Amino acid sequence: MNFTEENIAALFGHEAAEDEDIERLKSYYLKGAVYEQVANELPIRVLVGHKGIGKSALFHVAMAEDAAEGRLSLLIKPDDIAGIGDAETNFLKLIREWKTGITEIIARKALISFGLLRADWRGKLNEYGGKFIDFLQSTFKADNYANLSGAKRAVVDDFLKSGKIFVYLDDLDRGWQGNPQDVKKLSALLNAVRDLASECKGVCFRISLRSDVYYLVRTSDESTDKIEGSVLWYAWTNHEILAMLAKRIEHYHGRQHTTPELVAMNQIQLARFLSPVMEEVFHGRGNWKNIPTYRMLMSLVRKRPRDIVKLCTLAARNARANDKNIIGTDNFNDVFEEYSQGRLQDTVNEYRSELPDIERLLLGMKPSREEKKTAAGYVYTTEGLFSKIRNVQQSGAFKFHGGRTADFKDLAAFLYKINFITARKEVGELIQRRFFEESRYLSHKFVDFGFDWEVHPAYRWALQPDNLSEVFDSLRATAD
Repeated sequence: MNFTEENIAALFGHEAAEDEDIERLKSYYLKGAVYEQVANELPIRVLVGHKGIGKSALFHVAMAEDAAEGRLSLLIKPDDIAGIGDAETNFLKLIREWKTGITEIIARKALISFGLLRADWRGKLNEYGGKFIDFLQSTFKADNYANLSGAKRAVVDDFLKSGKIFVYLDDLDRGWQGNPQDVKKLSALLNAVRDLASECKGVCFRISLRSDVYYLVRTSDESTDKIEGSVLWYAWTNHEILAMLAKRIEHYHGRQHTTPELVAMNQIQLARFLSPVMEEVFHGRGNWKNIPTYRMLMSLVRKRPRDIVKLCTLAARNARANDKNIIGTDNFNDVFEEYSQGRLQDTVNEYRSELPDIERLLLGMKPSREEKKTAAGYVYTTEGLFSKIRNVQQSGAFKFHGGRTADFKDLAAFLYKINFITARKEVGELIQRRFFEESRYLSHKFVDFGFDWEVHPAYRWALQPDNLSEVFDSLRATAD
């Protein structure tokens, strides 16, 4: 391999889906079960997941398929809705502002896409009382659109026949600070979408939200319980992430595989697809000595596609800097600290709105001098975890968003929820890790189901930069 920046991007893809060429993204995109739950004709789907889990990628692929099948779809981005409701304090009036704002955005974007925007469009829309589907169908029928391309004419024809329009609201949490005004605005938006879906039959809203953002909105406004049935939690298994990596590498080499075909393979079979790019064995130390490279990778990703893209990209760049044509153990070793620091900072940025002093909590989980001596750092029984958190609390109380003081069980539940700690059980020489179950995301309470606990390996180099070699001694590879 020649690990140029172009080849690295072609091998592993971009970290952000919006930066990827849509045809390339479609060609190597791994469709999981959640995709089919989003790409349908139900009126509202709210896709909730951690940062970097692939929400934007899913929306981009779904919109491309809409276009290929002649369906009318629109993307609403943060800059489209900037300023809506900024000065309104009354919640009911705020919902009304959002309904008006979204209605106008949908109508304007649809007209622009077909070159039919006229100076008096807003007045005509008002004549329809906000029924934007009726307004658009009437406009498309009345105007001469013979000059439209064949593809656009097919979309118009489909819309006139079905009355269906798919509206994607993505990245709405950009600039999110978690203050009361942010929470109120987003809550009003969700209520407005629900009203519009009820009033305008045929519109299908697709909304993506970070899990921490949804958590604050859901727990701050009881009216959002009415949208709970439309919420889909986006999660990946390590097996799916390995299949995704294999599919991207195989696509680079001109070989195509379907998602069902790859997912049906075992991990040893999938790992063979990685061999043209990286050594099959990771020659680490301690419990990571001479383990399959794919096990090392699966141990360090937090079940987020962006993690595997980031780690492999860093290692490939290191290989190029050292004139290597395949990624080896030394290349991974050289980038573990940078990778770990990035994951720690991502977590702080993602969840600071929920726990403002999160950085002190995470850095406080660094092994103490005594824990290093006894090799007990990073891995805890339930009581040991509680004791560790109590020690961190001695430097000051922690308060959640809104001012509620967090006790040690609250903080343990929080650390588990954000995947900083995982549940673990030894399975022979390997470790079975259980991540937070999204169905219990709204639970404030810590649940002990008989596992021990450990700080996820992705964070350990960032917590212990003074002695990186010791990190390996505390690591066990994941079993899946």
